[in-house]
Amino acid sequence: MLGKKLLLVEDDEKILAFNKALFEGRGFSVGAVTTIAQAKEALEHEEPDLIILDVNLPDGSGLDFLQELRKVSKVPVLILTGYDKDKNIIAGFESGCNDYLAKPYTFDVLLVRAKNLLQDAVRVADTISVGELRLDLISNRAYINDEDLNLTEKEFGLIRFFAQNEGNIISADDIYEKLWRQPMVGDKNALQVAIARLRKKLEPSGYDIVSIRGKGYVLTKA
Repeated sequence: MLGKKLLLVEDDEKILAFNKALFEGRGFSVGAVTTIAQAKEALEHEEPDLIILDVNLPDGSGLDFLQELRKVSKVPVLILTGYDKDKNIIAGFESGCNDYLAKPYTFDVLLVRAKNLLQDAVRVADTISVGELRLDLISNRAYINDEDLNLTEKEFGLIRFFAQNEGNIISADDIYEKLWRQPMVGDKNALQVAIARLRKKLEPSGYDIVSIRGKGYVLTKA
């Protein structure tokens, strides 16, 4: 687990500092923020291997933030909160969390939960398969029926994002922010060019990236 990146989102600064110090002492790289706005800003620069998320935050609900996050990311999320009723736990999992730990807790239990989620993520993160399409996330190469599509780095990022959101319409803004790591302001040309090039490489296989007017794009198979 050495070098794994965590993002702690917790409004209690004492708990935040305590967990950050202990995780760092065990070899993790740790980002620590106290608000949803700060968490979003951190995610614009780099996606962590695991997010440990409080529910009651100064600028909103951690569950609302998680639901929004799940539209664009499958990063493992462990909810760490004082809400321990069954209805709260169910709401957490329905919002998309991978595990749920109620306060009070011991750090040893938190550490084991975090390690388990990271190990689960490693087991499923080597490849993504959508029908005949297979993405090797180690080499960053895409194959259809074992034939290499010879994608550029940006094209692979695009197809990976679509594959991770199979069947979902993804807005142009979300795609641009994910790949270029900044808001798309006015000029959509870079995104349109990248999608057009990817479409051309996918065309012989029957896969396509379809534009849905006013909504975004979706990966389809003829």
